[in-house]
Amino acid sequence: MDKRRGVLNVSVSISSRIILLASALVVRRLLIRYIGNDVNGLNSLYASIIGMLTVAELGVGSAIVFSMYRPIVAGEKEKVAALYLLYKKLYRIIGAVIFWAGLCVIPFLPLLVNDYEKINVNVYTTFFLTLVSVVLTYGYSAKTSLIVAHKNNYITTAIMTVSRLASDALQIAAILIYKSYVAFLICSIIETLLIWGLTEITARRLHGDIIAMNEFIDPATKSQIVRNIKAMFMHKIGSILVNSIDSMIISSFIGVVVLGRYSNYALIARTLSGTLGLFFSPLTSIIGHLCVSESPERIEKYFKRFYILNYVLGAAAFLGYYIFVDYAVILCFSEGLGVSRSVVYVITLNQFIQFMRMTTLLFRDASGSFYYDRWKPLAEGVANLILSLIFVKIFPENYRVVGVIVATIITNLLICHIVEPYVVFRHVLYKTPWGFYIKNFFFIALFASLLLGLRS
Repeated sequence: MDKRRGVLNVSVSISSRIILLASALVVRRLLIRYIGNDVNGLNSLYASIIGMLTVAELGVGSAIVFSMYRPIVAGEKEKVAALYLLYKKLYRIIGAVIFWAGLCVIPFLPLLVNDYEKINVNVYTTFFLTLVSVVLTYGYSAKTSLIVAHKNNYITTAIMTVSRLASDALQIAAILIYKSYVAFLICSIIETLLIWGLTEITARRLHGDIIAMNEFIDPATKSQIVRNIKAMFMHKIGSILVNSIDSMIISSFIGVVVLGRYSNYALIARTLSGTLGLFFSPLTSIIGHLCVSESPERIEKYFKRFYILNYVLGAAAFLGYYIFVDYAVILCFSEGLGVSRSVVYVITLNQFIQFMRMTTLLFRDASGSFYYDRWKPLAEGVANLILSLIFVKIFPENYRVVGVIVATIITNLLICHIVEPYVVFRHVLYKTPWGFYIKNFFFIALFASLLLGLRS
């Protein structure tokens, strides 16, 4: 494994996350103070809706980037160029599809906001601006992936960091001067355009020869890509149903104000999980190169090391989250925006359980084994949707948010933590997963017990 590049990617990613976290917390606190917590809830709702629209992406990016690993290792620039050109064309089409699908959603926005009449915001204009900001990212995604496939995640991270800091500065000015959510969202569009420009310059400087080639995919590679895209499409649907539906159900059945309170806690949990995930995700391309060139025994050695790191980081961080998150919400946002300890408990447990999938997902994606569990995310998404709709109705009124999150926990344990390890052990390590199941569920139960002890 390329340890030097791995350390560079991880260290730059973690440094970036810490810097951007501090900046984002300042922006969010000012947003809530000067514009309102209802706008905070709208932010979460818009992200969920657009997350569902991005099903049009079909997992094209993951499938094509994985296909680049082997030709990059072999020095086959013409094949890499053909994959890049295909990626570029597909993403332009996908961006257009998402844009028009988003326009079709706009008339139905009031139906998704339970307390729409109480909000002093034009949901049509603000959703449109959010949509534009997301669609523009598809203009430079192909070049970002070309850089990442060559194990240079640190470069794209640096570009994103500089652009985000510039955007945060503009958003702070927009909040303080105009107190306008519209001006706030326009700053996000400026950020996207800045990332696009910097990525364009960097990609042409590093890989201008590849970008200039006009190569086409051979039939065998095209067939393999189509196969992987079909698999990633299923993963995309499942991910959207799990990650987006919770916010939409809370908004529709409970209210956007409650969603705003919940989203503050969820944001801190996701930020913590995302920061810890930077010990893993920046290494996807490096593990991908490893899976191409090393034996299963050597791959398993790295898998075990990453899993232990996964648990130690997750247990320490989320126990700390449970203890201090109420204080963090007051410090970062405002007083009077708290939720019950029952909600905090299930948020913590849910995020830890999801974080414990990090190692298996890293090795599954890096090895291109996502085809073998292509039906898993659909089952996961449908189960989560059905359970969430049932639990939000049958749980007592003060525990309806708890019910929605419990549905996600059950789905993760009974589907994700069974199927994903099976795929990695069966198709990457060529072993049975039974020993791993016992160890994994024991560690999760141990964490839940420790968390319950802190609650009592």
